[in-house]
This record gives sequence, C-alpha cells and structure tokens, in this order.
Amino acid sequence: MTKLALVPDNAPANKRPKKKPTIIDVAERSGLSKSLVARALAGRDGVSKSSRERILRAADELGYQRNAWARSLVKGSTQIFGVVATDISSTYRLEVIVGIEDAAASRSYTTILAHGRRDPEVLAQRLDQMMELGVDGMIVASSRIPTDRLTRAGERMPVVVVGRPDTVPDSVDLIRNDDETGGALATQHLIDLGHTHIGFVASSDRAAIRAREGAWFDTMTAAGLNTDWIARRNGANDLAQVVADRIANESEPPTALVVSTDGLAAAIVGAAVDRGIAVPDELAVVGYNNSALATQIRPALTSVDQPRGQMGATAVEMLFERLGGRTTQRIDVVEPRLVVRGSTQPDAR
Repeated sequence: MTKLALVPDNAPANKRPKKKPTIIDVAERSGLSKSLVARALAGRDGVSKSSRERILRAADELGYQRNAWARSLVKGSTQIFGVVATDISSTYRLEVIVGIEDAAASRSYTTILAHGRRDPEVLAQRLDQMMELGVDGMIVASSRIPTDRLTRAGERMPVVVVGRPDTVPDSVDLIRNDDETGGALATQHLIDLGHTHIGFVASSDRAAIRAREGAWFDTMTAAGLNTDWIARRNGANDLAQVVADRIANESEPPTALVVSTDGLAAAIVGAAVDRGIAVPDELAVVGYNNSALATQIRPALTSVDQPRGQMGATAVEMLFERLGGRTTQRIDVVEPRLVVRGSTQPDAR
C-alpha cells in the first residue's frame, strides 16, 4: 500500500506544494488594487489599457488561471460550447468535432464533449447535463435525440444539429448533407459504367439513410432499371455476410451496390472477396461518407464525400450568429461529391 508523506511546515520552500496563485497575489505583483485586478481578469470595462496590460502580465508570470465558471457570473458567458455526439469512434463524427473545436478555438471558445453512444435516452441526459453546466451554446452531432429534448434546449440556448433528425424544432438550427444528391451521384456513377442491375444496402432506417435509398430508387427508375434488390439490417445480423451470401448464391445477382455507409461497404467488399467474388470486376461497390476507411481497404472504396470539417465550422458560425441576436432558424444543406476509387473502376486510385 502506498503511504502519503506529509510535508512539515518548517520544510524548505522548494519541498512544499506550490500554492495556487490568487487575485491577491496578482494584485501584489502588479501593484494595483484587488478590485481593479478582479475587474480586469473578468474582462470588464473601467480598466485602462496600461493597467490591464500590467495585470495580465502579472497573472501570466504567476501562472494565474481564470475560472471560467466564476467569470461567467460576471460576464454572463462561459465562453464554452457543449458538443453532444453519438459515436465518437466514427471517423465522420470525429472530423466534424475537429472542425467544431478549431472554429471555436479561433474565437477563444473552449468545447466540452459528451459521448452518448447510440442510446437516445443517454444522449438526452447528456444534453440536459450540458444545459446544467451553463454552456453558451450546444452542437448536437447526432440524429437520435428526442425532439422534445431538442425543443427544450433550443428554447434555453443556441443549439445546432449536425445530421439529419426526423424533425427539427423551429428553435434549433441545422446543418446536414444533401443525401438525395449523394445517393443520386453514387447510383448514376454505376449506371454510367454500364451496370443495369444495381442493389441498395441500408445500414439502418434513419432519415439520412432513407433519403439515400430514395435517391437510388428515383435514379434507377428514371433510367428504366429494376429496383427489386434491397438488403436491410435485421436485428443483430451480420449484414455484410448476408449480402455476400445472397450475391454468391443467386443466379442473377446484382453487379453493383450502393451502400449507405463506408463501414458497411468495406465489410461487404471483404466478405465478397472471401467468397471469391472479384471487386470491381464482378461486383462494384460505392460507399458513403468518404471516411479514412475508404482508402485503407483494397481495392480502395469509391465513396460519396461530405465536407465534415466544414460542417463543424459552420455549426460554430451558427452558434455565434444566435449569440449575436439572430432569432430566425437557419438550415444549411451541404453539397456532396463523389470520389471514385478502385471498388468501381479497376484503374482508379
């Protein structure tokens, strides 16, 4: 068992724990009054430029750190944004979060991240906890939070959703990908390559996935092609294995697939290759999100790209607009692009 050693009062100064600097210490170092120091450190008016510089220099020399929560009592602002996210293991969501943090930091704001997994109730709890902390605004990188919780949060502070929930309260701003265009780009690419039997694989029934499937259906229908081959996740089944088994065993399987996410598309490529199905010669595959995974598999995955960092930065911009007085809802729809790689064209990289 580890024992704690007590430091006696008469121990040498360099052996004693360092005392955390206080406003009194800053006042003594700067030679100015405690009230003036407190005013300057809180960012309030009534302090001359020269005095403020002396105080900040003294605070820096002492290693004094201002308390954001205490400062918020004076300024009415913590200079902190909360971020509630579904699945931070997702490269898509991580890149959104990095975009948020970079944009917030450029305006001297800090971000606090709360991970709610994929459980709507846990996500709602994280949302409530952020409100209790008194953050200046909130970004929700999830489509799973109940609408009533979003409504309540949006009535108390600026809230932006990055994603595509089924409904968006009027009090909440939204930035999302144009999933209809993305699904159409993926499908048309395969049609242009000469494929006529193209299936769709859906990882879930979320609104974004439904929009991508709808675009596949509309694009196929417009080209006069059959839309009968669809695979959906059913409970905890390994959908990639199910898809590969179907293709291996059917007499007239699809020669191409539009898959709703990169993770599922990569798994399908692997499962197909394991069964001796050549990609892309016998089966072309398009994923969605253009995540880092798309370039890590072989053949590399053709995928619909979403500007994730830009979406995060735009979400921060929306929060500052709300803090600046905007009261009307803002909804931004971001245009995707298709990145062609080897899973659809042998000569693509």
